[in-house]
Amino acid sequence: MLPAGNRLRRSSDFAAVIRGGRRVGRGTLVVHATFPLATGVESLTEQPGSVALPGCSASPPATSSAGFVVSKAVGGAVVRNTVKRRLRHLVATRLDSLPIGTTIVVRALPAAALAAYSQLELDLDAALAAAQRPRKSDRAAR
Repeated sequence: MLPAGNRLRRSSDFAAVIRGGRRVGRGTLVVHATFPLATGVESLTEQPGSVALPGCSASPPATSSAGFVVSKAVGGAVVRNTVKRRLRHLVATRLDSLPIGTTIVVRALPAAALAAYSQLELDLDAALAAAQRPRKSDRAAR
């Protein structure tokens, strides 16, 4: 179970991550992620020229947080809850390895209903790694 401080609860937080973050899809899931602009402990308001995402607070959270979207397309209530429990457990063990202030939304695809726990784990790890890599346009500008 994710601690309360690591959970996304408001729909505006989900919307901000989905609209303003990076999207990486793998076979059983899609990860939407936003990463902090600063790697230090300064807040976004203390940095000149920084912009906060709409619907989010001005300062980055002290921890990383996650939210989950499992639609009815995945299956019935029992299947959806099983998928959510598996994803919550996988994400909870990986939140500490993400940069502080990172916010992710994990959206399960219908294939997640039949996927083994190990497949969900592989897809989540691959998606998180891809989301953290710099974009091609960022690498070309350097």
